[in-house]
Amino acid sequence: MSQVRVLGELAVLDDVGPARRGRAYPAAGATSALLLPAAVLLGGLVLWPVLRTMHASVTTDGRWVGAAHFRTALAAPGTGAVVGRTVLWALLVPAVVTALGYLLAAASRRSQEGGLVRLILLVPVALPLVVTGVTFRLMYDPDPSRGLATLIATRLTGRPVEDAPQLLGPGMVTVALMSAFVWAWVGLAVLVFRSALDAVPPSLADAVRAYGGGRRHVLWDAQWRPLLLRTTAVVFALVAVGTSRTFDLILVMTPGSVRDEASVLALRIWQTSGGTTTGDGAALGVVWLVAVIGGIMVAALFVRQAWPPPRVEAAPDPAPVAPPRRVFRLLAAGAAIAWLVPLAVLVATSAHGRVDAAARGWWSAAPNGESYRNLVTGTELWRTLGFTLLLATAVTATVLVVALLAAYPLAWLTGPAAQATGLLLLAASVVPIQVIAGPVNEVLGLVLSSGTAQGLALVHIALGVPFAVLVLRNAFADLPVEQVRDARLGGRRWWHTLRRLARHNRSAVVAVSVLEFVQVWNDLVVGRLFGGPGASPLGPFLAEQTRSFVSNSGALAASSVLASVLPVVLVVLSRRHLVAGLVSGGVR
Repeated sequence: MSQVRVLGELAVLDDVGPARRGRAYPAAGATSALLLPAAVLLGGLVLWPVLRTMHASVTTDGRWVGAAHFRTALAAPGTGAVVGRTVLWALLVPAVVTALGYLLAAASRRSQEGGLVRLILLVPVALPLVVTGVTFRLMYDPDPSRGLATLIATRLTGRPVEDAPQLLGPGMVTVALMSAFVWAWVGLAVLVFRSALDAVPPSLADAVRAYGGGRRHVLWDAQWRPLLLRTTAVVFALVAVGTSRTFDLILVMTPGSVRDEASVLALRIWQTSGGTTTGDGAALGVVWLVAVIGGIMVAALFVRQAWPPPRVEAAPDPAPVAPPRRVFRLLAAGAAIAWLVPLAVLVATSAHGRVDAAARGWWSAAPNGESYRNLVTGTELWRTLGFTLLLATAVTATVLVVALLAAYPLAWLTGPAAQATGLLLLAASVVPIQVIAGPVNEVLGLVLSSGTAQGLALVHIALGVPFAVLVLRNAFADLPVEQVRDARLGGRRWWHTLRRLARHNRSAVVAVSVLEFVQVWNDLVVGRLFGGPGASPLGPFLAEQTRSFVSNSGALAASSVLASVLPVVLVVLSRRHLVAGLVSGGVR
């Protein structure tokens, strides 16, 4: 290790060990300054609220009560069912999404129609969950004259119209909600598995066959053991974390009369405490927080790897691989058609006016475009879209700057320090906002007034920084040593070095930017908890229209279509960057 002066600044060059560890570290003073914005945001709006919630769960007015709040909260009527339903969501839905994702990735691989199939499966990933809830509530409408799925189920079961199956009734509502969530998330799993399958060298399968291995041995020894087992854990963990945010689907898709039969911890905590801090609500929040963070930590340890990761040399062009069998290609095509049906229902309903959409199914009358004309000539939707666009843009830009500043010094950590930092960032990125809503409102009350656009943006920034830092830190650490040293020696100051490093990591920067923008654009829960009359983004605006769902279904469907255009375009255009960011950024 040597220390040299480069353009008046001290640079520490680590030349000990393999070339992957050669790094140019920022000076100590610059490191503190670079980490300060992220530390303040995470400390004030994530760490302190978590500690405050934990304190509220064991105290009453500052007096220690131990586990009393936990006993009261868990003994409340229906809490056991809520907890069990939450566990079912966290286990069953990720398993279904992971299995379908792998099957469809393998079935659509190296075929002429595979690219189109994956594109169709990807579109629901970009939709706000509010829009997904609207779409499936239209399909599962209890009246067979309006609900396509209800009409098909009625015909298949041979029941009379007045005895039509109630897909959103007490017995089926959870299954209906899960089907909507699977539809929304399978495309992400397909992309991640497709990336993993493309990274498996064909020579591994040839080697297994050369030693007498059959198809089963090729699948296990040449695909699952080297890469797909870890990819499965990553996909399962991502979807399991996603299921903790089913608040949007349940609030929008379930009728009020059956909401208790569909409730999970995300909804129960909001119903118990809302945006305040209460003992029982805090106790439920701590239970949920421990489960979420514990689960993601187990998954992270399962897929852990050495840090920095070994450099992967450029592989020669792979040998041609035979396309999947005809039956699997038919499976992929069938899935694409099935995934198009909800989108077609949403678009077709949006093309009808208020009366037609409320009185009959979209297939029973000719489209007239009345809902779109009313929206285009009105001002409310455009005002909401404009505010959401400004909010998402400002939050994305701020998160990107703060994350780049913090990722630069953190990328040069090695060994246990790097692993511990990654786990802390991962834990901070999965903290459910309902758990810490009360303490966050207290912090906002000290620095800003609650319900303002500035407070709403600040909460989004604090929630987006941990994952953005994680992705960019890993991307910086993956850079070849030659690029890092070139950036350090070619920059006059640290910000010049950082700019050069960011240019080398354009894919990671794009991934962080798109993910954050879409997250803010599609949000419901943060806007509902921290928004106000002058700060009402798109998610709460759409959710409010579902109060009169049947009579307002035409305008609601049209609003949902217009609200989905921008995130769908962004995700489709940047899908390769998103996969690279998720695979590298979330598992180390």
